[in-house]
Amino acid sequence: MPFQRSSSGEHLFLSDPGELSKPAIDVAPDEIEAMAKGCIRVLDPEGQAVGPWNPEVNTGELLAIYKAMVTTRIFDSRMLISQRQGKTSFAIESTGEEAISTTIAKVLGPQDMAFPTYRQAGYLIARDYPVLSMMNQIYGNENDPLFGTRLPGLYSSREHGFFTISGGLGTQVPQAVGWAMATKFKEEDSVALAFVGDGSTATSDLHTAMTFASSFMPPVIIAIVNNQYAISTNEKTARGMASTFAQRGIGYGLPSLRVDGNDVLGVMSVTKWARDRALAGYGPTVIEYLTYRAGAHSTSDDPTRYRPKDEYSSFPLGDPIDRLEKHLESVGVNQDVLGQIGTDAEAFIAATNAEAEAAGTITTHAPPSIAKAFEVVYEHMPQHLQLQRSEAGF
Repeated sequence: MPFQRSSSGEHLFLSDPGELSKPAIDVAPDEIEAMAKGCIRVLDPEGQAVGPWNPEVNTGELLAIYKAMVTTRIFDSRMLISQRQGKTSFAIESTGEEAISTTIAKVLGPQDMAFPTYRQAGYLIARDYPVLSMMNQIYGNENDPLFGTRLPGLYSSREHGFFTISGGLGTQVPQAVGWAMATKFKEEDSVALAFVGDGSTATSDLHTAMTFASSFMPPVIIAIVNNQYAISTNEKTARGMASTFAQRGIGYGLPSLRVDGNDVLGVMSVTKWARDRALAGYGPTVIEYLTYRAGAHSTSDDPTRYRPKDEYSSFPLGDPIDRLEKHLESVGVNQDVLGQIGTDAEAFIAATNAEAEAAGTITTHAPPSIAKAFEVVYEHMPQHLQLQRSEAGF
């Protein structure tokens, strides 16, 4: 079925850019319930930043996000090709969603912790995590920082504020709330942010997490990435009778907002508002980031079986990279500068991939030793694991 929408966006509930007001960070949740059904937007069709949510960020910061977005898209494309070539067993893209992970990575502080899903590679790229390490992990070669113990694409980097990705759906949300509760008890000045897909909002983990968030008021942001599909199921199945996913937070007494997730300035402003609120002691925020998963769910998926090939081209929010390009051009950035960023990113990904492949792929090297599975579980290996390792011959 084609993407169904009216001129107003139907279930997208698209507000006009600049239409929605920006409340103070200490606003009572019940005073902004309408924002769980509206959609905060900053960029207008001409690429101009308008309205009270305009973060008025400098061009240099936006160019850094643009570079991260472009690099992420090229990285994803290269890894998809590698999977099709049999060099890795699995790959997953974030095409069409790059504005969310890369922008949030720039908004959160170095002391904050993100609890991601498997579609936030852009977060690491925006935080300058080595792309070579990401590729080595995907290929599972001898330089894999996780020693072949994780599914390709399930990264981990405490140093970059990126909690270990779990393949289980929804598990990261109560983890984020628990982490935030601990930082509150220890009086640390930091925030946790949990990414969760629209389909995973139907898991019990989300509701357990919201209960604890509502009860203990920790500094946590629950970021619902609504990319329109949970694998092959349209988002309306998980949404149920609710109009929006953001409305899930209202029943728990949590401030809940929706934002155009393909609008870098909107994503930046809303995330910063929620982070400032959390750091000021006003507790959690639920944010629904509206976007579209342009590619397949993963390399195990064929999206042509459940949606038209051209559906993305008719999505009302457009492409996030194109929209940021238009804004940058509107503030005086030359197209040649943007083109060079893309050219440099292409060359960087190609060279990095060649280096990673030289260290080995699943078709050119032996898998890491099973001994690593025992060595990286505990700081001090307990006796039962020592026994199991001995029985395995190590």
